[in-house]
Amino acid sequence: MTFPITDRTPIRFPGPPPADADVVVIGGGVIGVMTAWFLRDQGLRVTLCEKGRIAGEQSSRNWGWVRQQGRDPAELPIMVESMRIWQRLAQEIGPGLGFRQTGVLYLADSVAQMARYEGWLPHARANGVDTRALSAAQVAALLPQAARTWTGGLWTASDARAEPWVAVPTLAQAAARRGVTLVESCAVRALDIAAGRVAGVVTEQGRIRAGRVVVAAGAWSRLFLGAHGVRLPQLSVLATVAATAALPSVFDGAATDSAFAFRRRADGGYTLAPSDHHDFFPGRDALASLRAFWPVVQQDWRHTVLHPFAPKGFPDAWSTPRRWSPDAATPFERCRILNPAPNGRIIQRLRDDFALRFPALGRPPLTAAWAGMIDTLPDVVPVVDHVAAIPGLTVATGMSGHGFGIGPGMGRVVAALVTGTDPGHDLSRFRLARFSDGTRLRPGPSL
Repeated sequence: MTFPITDRTPIRFPGPPPADADVVVIGGGVIGVMTAWFLRDQGLRVTLCEKGRIAGEQSSRNWGWVRQQGRDPAELPIMVESMRIWQRLAQEIGPGLGFRQTGVLYLADSVAQMARYEGWLPHARANGVDTRALSAAQVAALLPQAARTWTGGLWTASDARAEPWVAVPTLAQAAARRGVTLVESCAVRALDIAAGRVAGVVTEQGRIRAGRVVVAAGAWSRLFLGAHGVRLPQLSVLATVAATAALPSVFDGAATDSAFAFRRRADGGYTLAPSDHHDFFPGRDALASLRAFWPVVQQDWRHTVLHPFAPKGFPDAWSTPRRWSPDAATPFERCRILNPAPNGRIIQRLRDDFALRFPALGRPPLTAAWAGMIDTLPDVVPVVDHVAAIPGLTVATGMSGHGFGIGPGMGRVVAALVTGTDPGHDLSRFRLARFSDGTRLRPGPSL
């Protein structure tokens, strides 16, 4: 399979959707797929609708890291559970899932950065994660071919990697075998609401009756929810990624310093990404959310480049309607998959950064480059909650670039929310009301 997934990828789940379901999941990324998986495990009839392709957006465009290291303390217990689920899935599905525990390494460029890394260690210990601080000499031993030195590092040997454009479709196929109904190229246009609560959804292929709906629509969640009066200050930033051809091994896991990240792939190449750069295309939603996002903008403004306009068809484009009729084509059909062009300047910088760190290999040849839209919230943690104003509606969005690794665990948690069973974790940090109840919105002590 080529990477990432686009609208040229063949449809694997053509439908049609059923007329009835117990739960409809909107969105075929890793969160939606795993939510459907665990709902089906509880014996429910589950239909997942995806307007484009399974994993067509950020779920096939991310770095492919499955990490516990550096998580927000509220996410970390769910991520620890997610790692256990990944291990179980790898045993159940086999090597085709591509899951390998090869470790994640954070490289410190300064004493101050190393101190921040060490400040996260109590969270690791409290959750039984094997993270440890490394000296400069220990880092050099892990990266013997590196031409530069680092002050130290943070290392979690149990962290893992997988190829997202392989893993998520593989999980979707396994979910289908378990009885989940998946339908690609089937946009959900609107909720069907009767007597003030969810009665189903209206799709481009007709209505589906269902008493419960999960919105796991990634970068499209704000647009969809806003049409139903649910306010969510969610924005998207563009992140560029590149893939090298097969190269001699310099490190088998995933690593990053303050500017550059790389991960070994199953095909022998490396996935490269900047750790210090995002491109942002403001639109009307961005202006409306400026106050909420201002604290995080102040922290990271040097690493975000503003562009004049969101591209046509994108959720926050000035021309994208915020209201529409469910009886006609909607923005979700007009843009099946967000497939933005990568930043060419950043791609060349990635090759330079790789050569700078590993000069014996030089500037690596690339086989692909792409970009994805990372859906984020002002405090860089998701919303995982019921919508009190619309009984039967659950939201799981805003994973802020952390969704791939935590997907299996978060899917189990969302399924528990939907069915009213104990999720097993404190979800108060992820509540929807934090955006309206005066909560101070700031990122937690993640790395």
